[in-house]
Amino acid sequence: MTEETKNFDEALKLLKAEKKRKFVQTVDLIVNLHNYDVRKEALNTFLQVPHPTEKKICAFLQKPSSVIPTVTEEGFKKYKTKKEMKNLSNEYDFFIAVAPMMSKIATKFGRVLGPTGQMPSPQAGIMPNDKDETINAMVEKMKKSIRIRNKEASIKIPVGKEDMDEKFLNENVQEILKQLESKLPKGKENIKDVLVKFTMSKPIKFVNNKK
Repeated sequence: MTEETKNFDEALKLLKAEKKRKFVQTVDLIVNLHNYDVRKEALNTFLQVPHPTEKKICAFLQKPSSVIPTVTEEGFKKYKTKKEMKNLSNEYDFFIAVAPMMSKIATKFGRVLGPTGQMPSPQAGIMPNDKDETINAMVEKMKKSIRIRNKEASIKIPVGKEDMDEKFLNENVQEILKQLESKLPKGKENIKDVLVKFTMSKPIKFVNNKK
């Protein structure tokens, strides 16, 4: 039976009291849905958190950049096999790109970056130009972005790391739930329950009383 607590802070304290791991665990929010047809209403969107964790971001650009790791069209030839493309995918959390390159990026890397949700998209990740200020603005946006793509009536959302300030984690959770409600067809009525877990822990259900 899943353990249940009064609120997120109490659940977090219980998780922190568990056996320590040799790495910093991710804090995952699990939102279970009901009165919701995932076949017709599946989400494919981005949510924003006020307190981001560090993310590795790479850019597809027409020329090398001094502000971000870059893959140019000339550099495409380095990735001849699917395995080499997967290695690139595993090295980064997000990819951004300039608009003129998108068709070539989709042709070359789409079969790898598409299934992982890492393809730059109109929702987030595509830039009109490769000026440093444009790149920096997109990087800041992507650091705060969490992609949501659900294929079932349960959504797992990474909201931070276990060593983050508890206040920051709580604020991330509240903002994620607020944004998620706004994107669900029936809002809060679609949310059955909410749980939180660390990477290696069992989930703990909590009651979210904050608006």
